[in-house]
Amino acid sequence: QVQLVESGGGLVQPGGSLRLSCAASRSISSFYAMGWYRQAPGQQRELVAVITGGDSTNYADSVKERFTISRDNAKNTVYLQMLSLKPEDTAVYYCNARTARNAYWGQGTWVTVSS
Repeated sequence: QVQLVESGGGLVQPGGSLRLSCAASRSISSFYAMGWYRQAPGQQRELVAVITGGDSTNYADSVKERFTISRDNAKNTVYLQMLSLKPEDTAVYYCNARTARNAYWGQGTWVTVSS
């Protein structure tokens, strides 16, 4: 079983920044893709950003130019750098890791953007 542990969430003012981390219990090189999803209250979970083993990235239109996903294979960790945060970014952010057969999820970390 794979464990994904997110950290770095919290309360931030509009325009502020946060960096989320997702630490995996095994080598992230074993996953063909890792990503960040978010779920706001009363809404469906949505893709925020994804990074493949070849370091290709893809972002939701709502976060392009503001969020950056990256990975550190040596630390088995994936990051989400979030800049220029907006109130509509408020959500629980989940880390996801995929193999050909399985998808794994972390427990989530809250990000609240409010003045």
